[in-house]
Amino acid sequence: MIRRLKICLAMFVALMCLMYASQNLVNLGAAFNFVADIVSMANQVVYPRSFGPAIHSPALIWIILYIIIALEIGAGLLAARGAVDLWQVRNADAEDFNNAKTFAILGAGIAVVIWFGLFSVIGGAYFQMWQTEVGSAALQGAFQYAVLNGIILIFINTADT
Repeated sequence: MIRRLKICLAMFVALMCLMYASQNLVNLGAAFNFVADIVSMANQVVYPRSFGPAIHSPALIWIILYIIIALEIGAGLLAARGAVDLWQVRNADAEDFNNAKTFAILGAGIAVVIWFGLFSVIGGAYFQMWQTEVGSAALQGAFQYAVLNGIILIFINTADT
């Protein structure tokens, strides 16, 4: 039963990442505007200055957005591959099942990198996105996604005996 739960959670990681990537692609203009608003550091009144520069270049903003989307797609595809790999060895011995976890672990790990590393660390700490209403809401969601994916990552990585 635990193996099936790990497979199911790996697939949900895949679905979450791919759904967010799809939503960003379907709403590409809005996603660009969101990223542009965050990296411009506009409307920040609590800490109006930063130790580093804001980004205003549309080319750089597009690059940042495409990196986010590419990582979401990559994490989703890796987690999906991991779920398939785990499904194929669900009835095998513990060593084979443990060895099949690589892609599921990578997918969940990259999801943590996206929502903790990119959003919380870079967006939250560097670009101070917590200072705006839209940024604060996104930062809260990013925390939730990072923690959930981190817990799933740890759970999938626990050794099966």
